[in-house]
Amino acid sequence: MTQQDLPPLAPAQKRWALAAALLFLVAVGFLGFALNTGILRPFAIGWVALQIFGFVGALKFARGDFAHPLFKSQVMLHVIALLLAMLVLARAL
Repeated sequence: MTQQDLPPLAPAQKRWALAAALLFLVAVGFLGFALNTGILRPFAIGWVALQIFGFVGALKFARGDFAHPLFKSQVMLHVIALLLAMLVLARAL
């Protein structure tokens, strides 16, 4: 299947894919910070692993639809994880 045969993504699919990509980049950045400083190292490693398996599994069941409710719930789960990590870091400082 070539790139020309693929249908274009809907705007909602692009937004959810962008949100997932940004969350993944934040998780990888936090992993680098955690490995450098030793702060919340197990959380950072687990969060990246959870994102990899979670997003891949959600996309598999959603058949590649980024706007599927299962994929959306996976994104929101990681937003909550990001908020919890920020809360823990804010309380520690």
